[in-house]
Amino acid sequence: MPEDGNSRLGVVIVSGLSGAGKTVALRALEDTGFFCIDNLPVTLIESFLSTIKSRVNSQNVGIGVDIREKTFLGEAYRIISSLKERYSIEILFLEAEKEVMIRRFKETRRPHPMITSKVAADIEEAIDKEKSQLSILRESADKIVDTSNYTPHQLRQLIISSYGHTDSKRGLNITLISFGYKFGTPQSADLLFDVRFLPNPFFVTALRQLNGLDKKVAGYVLASPDTWELLTRLNNLLDFLIPRYVKEGRSYLIAGVGCTGGKHRSPAIVQELAKNIKKHHGIEVAIIHRDIEL
Repeated sequence: MPEDGNSRLGVVIVSGLSGAGKTVALRALEDTGFFCIDNLPVTLIESFLSTIKSRVNSQNVGIGVDIREKTFLGEAYRIISSLKERYSIEILFLEAEKEVMIRRFKETRRPHPMITSKVAADIEEAIDKEKSQLSILRESADKIVDTSNYTPHQLRQLIISSYGHTDSKRGLNITLISFGYKFGTPQSADLLFDVRFLPNPFFVTALRQLNGLDKKVAGYVLASPDTWELLTRLNNLLDFLIPRYVKEGRSYLIAGVGCTGGKHRSPAIVQELAKNIKKHHGIEVAIIHRDIEL
């Protein structure tokens, strides 16, 4: 990423579909020490960054870009592309499935910003229109996150683990996500591992209502020779990859481990992988058990 002068100004521009979690993402960035501002007119971004750059204590900036900004279509892409030549800018684009966004708007009773009438049925048309208008920015995004299967708390965890340490000297930030394939794969994952071939505690009556964080369930999963063979191979792979990702200068790595429902096998495997990463690389892994209600 380019640097401006002798001072590196890390900028994350947060955009995406309304209802996909932009506010949650910006607040999470703020909690990690970013100076954040929402709904900043695109035409003011350059002057804003110039002002912030002169502030010693504000090395990381989060900017929310909203489709409601009138100059969005004509100016956003051109201006941001130009700024990327002088600043270290990453575009984070948030989206979600249409049905999920409709449900979210109904639950919060907030109107979609693209709706021009009070007719409830207009929301689907509004989502499609917004998606079409944002397509250019989505294509230029550095990171796209589908938040359909994330709670606000889980999305916050993901953002914090991804951007909590933007200084490459602090090393690689790793997030492990356990999930259920029947609920969809985490779109933000860089690596995906399928563990559905392992013995399933769901079919053991005494274990069915428990989850992979319970010692009894973990013990059942880890008792299989196939589990240990899998862990050996995955640990070897991660031991090979992590130092090379660090050398490359990556700031974050997200790996997903999936089983059928995301409640038994994948959480148990994630916990074991995290232990190995901490032991061999000294990295405190951020863990998200997406499909477990904690």
